Amino acid sequence: MIMKVLLDECLPKKLKREISDGHTIVTVPEQGWASKKNGELLRLAASEFDVFITIDNNLSGSSGFKGISKTNDNRKPLWTMVTA
Repeated sequence: MIMKVLLDECLPKKLKREISDGHTIVTVPEQGWASKKNGELLRLAASEFDVFITIDNNLSGSSGFKGISKTNDNRKPLWTMVTA
């Protein structure tokens, strides 16, 4: 299964090459979403991506974090990975 993955702008760009393995990997700046607030970024990511990877520990407290789902196209919820 090929997944569409969004990498947060706080991650090293080289990570994109390291995890591609057939998946579609896009960075937040490449998507044109640099400097978006966490809540807005999560809503945007949920509308277009399967996975969002970040190291932003403040993300879980964001107003947009809870209840993110892809209700518009009946796809599964956005998986968000916060790494240390």
